[in-house]
Amino acid sequence: MTIDIMLPYYGDPSLLRIAVRSVQAQEDPDWRLTVVDDGYPDDSVPRWFEELDDERICYRRNAENLGANGNYRKCVDLIEHDVAVLMGADDVMLPDYVSTIKKVHRTHPEAGIIQVGVELIDECGKPYRTVVDQAKQMLYRPRVEKSRVMGGEELATSLIRGNWLYFPALAWRSDALRNNRFREGLNVVQDLALVIDLLLSGETMVVERDVCFQYRRHRASDSSMRALTGNRFIEERDYFLQISRELDAHGWQRAARAARNHVSSRLHALTVLPQAIRHGHRPGIKHLARHAFLPVRWPR
Repeated sequence: MTIDIMLPYYGDPSLLRIAVRSVQAQEDPDWRLTVVDDGYPDDSVPRWFEELDDERICYRRNAENLGANGNYRKCVDLIEHDVAVLMGADDVMLPDYVSTIKKVHRTHPEAGIIQVGVELIDECGKPYRTVVDQAKQMLYRPRVEKSRVMGGEELATSLIRGNWLYFPALAWRSDALRNNRFREGLNVVQDLALVIDLLLSGETMVVERDVCFQYRRHRASDSSMRALTGNRFIEERDYFLQISRELDAHGWQRAARAARNHVSSRLHALTVLPQAIRHGHRPGIKHLARHAFLPVRWPR
């Protein structure tokens, strides 16, 4: 069984090379890597791929910048095999990642999503964990002895209360991914939105404890800057309002209530607020305070 590893790229070329080398170092060699470059301005990147000389690796460069959401959607269109991964361009697969995914898929071929165990590293590759990560793993992530199949309103409620998934480490049954796809217009919360949409369509997830992936957290990442200015929380607030209506209509009142409350998202905004005040981000202070303290108001 060949696994499609899709890698939407825009960022640090040195970290991209580390990510690609980690794929090449897989113990199970039956994979295909497709890198979709969203027009990062560095001529060394295409030259490096030309020199790799690995027939399992395909490098593509978009004619125009599609943005994060558009590039992810393009990656889904390029999937050819039954199981796929949407890897981060700065993350690292440990040598047994592909073999672990295949093992879990053989045991649970019906599952639409597989989440394996993940280590967090910083931009230098050293172990790193934020307060937010610790809270999500301790408070929201379900207890798993070895592996556990989850789905329905139980999993949707858990993820909306605090998204404990590490999206680039997820493996997907490709037809489930194609049938649901990413919602347009989302850049920060597109990963959670996709998973919730799969759950609403009846898909399940296998949560596997075996650690075989390293997820990179950057202290000065784009998402961190979006948080500081409050932009990420504007998108989150709009999404939670929309999905709460859809969950209500689906009969998942508990999950809908969790979406309206979006407690962990509010707490996250509260932790960022002092930093925004120190940096004098006046619009950010306004957005963060609104998100943290004001209840959701339904539009008239």
